[in-house]
Amino acid sequence: MTTALISHPDSLGHVTPPGHPERVARIEAVNEALTTPEFALLVRVAAPLADEAALRRGHSAGYLDMLKAAIPATGMAQLDPDTFVSPGSMNAARRGVGATLKAVDMVLAGEVGNAFAAVRPPGHHAEANRAMGFCLASTAAIAAKYALDHHGLARVAVMDFDVHHGNGTQDILWDEARALYVSTHQMPLFPFTGAPEERGAHDNVLNVPLPPHTDGERFRAEIETKVLPRLAAFAPDLLILSAGFDAHRADPLAQLDLGVEDFAWVTERLCDIADAACGGRVVSTLEGGYDLDALAACVAAHVRVLMERGA
Repeated sequence: MTTALISHPDSLGHVTPPGHPERVARIEAVNEALTTPEFALLVRVAAPLADEAALRRGHSAGYLDMLKAAIPATGMAQLDPDTFVSPGSMNAARRGVGATLKAVDMVLAGEVGNAFAAVRPPGHHAEANRAMGFCLASTAAIAAKYALDHHGLARVAVMDFDVHHGNGTQDILWDEARALYVSTHQMPLFPFTGAPEERGAHDNVLNVPLPPHTDGERFRAEIETKVLPRLAAFAPDLLILSAGFDAHRADPLAQLDLGVEDFAWVTERLCDIADAACGGRVVSTLEGGYDLDALAACVAAHVRVLMERGA
């Protein structure tokens, strides 16, 4: 087996204002990083277009109606101070969900060992009833619900190492006893959620906030002592990664001090959990990362480990 890379040109169709950090150039940098010869063995798959039923696994009908109505015929529309949409935004969001669901299908069918969805916009801030924080559709949470309900899994874990707390994923999975949501994130920082006291309706949420300027040594210690034991005890049938790379020291939107090597390391350790619990079944979906060079380097390191472990 090997690793699937699931993407689609529609990710380029979500256009934001000049100077906005969540920009088309992000996915261009990721695509370029993954076209070098070392990534030739990736199984490259075009993301399908998720339908309304797929989006409804995470979002209310009212929210989806509002989102579709907000998409402009030309130009851009602003949903909140940070979140914009353009004519191609709905298709980009639907491809993002479709990519992650296709990744779940392929991994659970044994077609590949693991998969990475290289899509934008990110998803983990989108709550059941609102867009926020650059996010329109909650890709990781929808994928978890899909794996549980469509594929009949007993337990699915979502591990989010984006520098921002995934309030949307937490919101959607809060009352889902079959899902464990784990997040490491800088605190204080947008969206100002993710305190350790937020534990989910079934003790199914673990938040591990990190102070500004946390370095790789502190990050690794928190992963080893808090995150990995909780994931191992949960023993998921599938591990979904919200793979944000904005905890890199070069990122302009946060103040953590991680390097490329830390993202490679955490990918290795999470794959260890998946190997022990569920035959290595990992689905990863791109979240944040706003310095283009750092994003490209971190994605390459992340996918390199997935390929090594998925072989």
